[in-house]
Amino acid sequence: MAARSPGTSGVFVKLRLIPAALTVLAVSATAACGSGGSSSSGSGSASSGSGSASASAAAGRGSGATLTYWASNQAATIQDDQKVLGTEMAKFKKQTGINVNVQVIGWPDLLNKILGATTSGQGPDVLNIGNTWAASLQATGAFMPFDAAALQAIGGKDKFVQTAFKTGGAPGKDPTSVPLYGLVYGLYYNKKMFADAGLKPPTTWEQLQTDAKKLTDPSKGTYGMAMEGGSYTESVHFAFIFGQQHGADPFNAQGKPQFTTPGMVAGVKQYVDLMSNKVVNPSSVQYKNGPEAPGDFAKGKAAMLMSQNNADNTLQADGMKSDAYGVVPIPAMTGNKDIASFVAGINISIFKNTKNKAAALKLVKFMTSPAEQAILDKPFTALPVVKNGTVNYTTNKAEAAAFADILATKAVPLPLIPAESAYETNVGNAVNQLLAQAATGNKVSDSDIKAALQAAQDKMASAG
Repeated sequence: MAARSPGTSGVFVKLRLIPAALTVLAVSATAACGSGGSSSSGSGSASSGSGSASASAAAGRGSGATLTYWASNQAATIQDDQKVLGTEMAKFKKQTGINVNVQVIGWPDLLNKILGATTSGQGPDVLNIGNTWAASLQATGAFMPFDAAALQAIGGKDKFVQTAFKTGGAPGKDPTSVPLYGLVYGLYYNKKMFADAGLKPPTTWEQLQTDAKKLTDPSKGTYGMAMEGGSYTESVHFAFIFGQQHGADPFNAQGKPQFTTPGMVAGVKQYVDLMSNKVVNPSSVQYKNGPEAPGDFAKGKAAMLMSQNNADNTLQADGMKSDAYGVVPIPAMTGNKDIASFVAGINISIFKNTKNKAAALKLVKFMTSPAEQAILDKPFTALPVVKNGTVNYTTNKAEAAAFADILATKAVPLPLIPAESAYETNVGNAVNQLLAQAATGNKVSDSDIKAALQAAQDKMASAG
């Protein structure tokens, strides 16, 4: 994984099912939730003081307590995370008297480390999670519910952007996580390539298709769209987004998969047609969650890129100036729902068996305060998850406004169910196979798509 992440894969698990699910989880753990960090595994530590959580006799009464905090890798390197968080934890200690031992954990390791803690009972006090893991981890029973009193202690639920807050756990239950760092998808476009072709950024999917064809010239090695056609996470994310535009939900009210509805098929076709219509480089079926697709965009080999806001890091590392690209919402077909993303990002949780509950709540309140969000969002290329927050990781005001609007008004959560991981794996791999079929020049029919989605649904049944 490069400095940009595919989004999140959830956790296909209830606590009693963990041994049987580890194979799926090992795959899912590499699909970090909107991680802006590097792909390096392992961890690093930073501390605001000495001591350990187990040694703390303060029992979370505040001053004098010591917390252990597992942070996710959000910056370019774990060392960068340590530097940022070390400074902020020193500030927190000065304000509260609470010591925080920070362990920054790489995305390839984070999920399995969390699962190990849920089984052993030996976990941190506070930790970051991928937000689509929320319902699955909630089902383990290992995490503290944010009931009315807990929410009041961190400043109330109303301080959060509500689309982000809804990712905290299964519907109808007290959430076991709250938003920390926000991420959504947007449509990046190369301003010069569009201007040279006399085009404006598309506002409908039909316009996007027309523009992509006009901007494609295989003889020059340029294409209308960059794509990570070998990434099952990207494939399922766009299958979900476009399915939502067509009014389709992958699961019914009882949590049963319904992958073969007309809207689901239409959503997958909308994505696969980019390959069928030859507006993406056929070799991009080999691109996974690495630097290739954003690199093609940054180098002028593709005029558009659908990606999360932390793609800025990779684009600028490849030498593309922030004023060379624009961002607009991924458009829907005329008459379809105006949904441009799922709510990606990172949430923060508290282990239920912490002996430092009050201190842990103070840390969550601190990390999700408007002032701290403004500090952390910049190095972590994140969107604010609190109301009235300002996007400050970019000086491009139009980009900032576009991503903030997408998160607030055009994004919906991925399915908040324990089987979310299996959904991502099975549907994502099915779409990848269809993209590979299209890349070889073979037609992909609605029947092909329905059959592939039926096979994915059958795998869900056999796994359940």
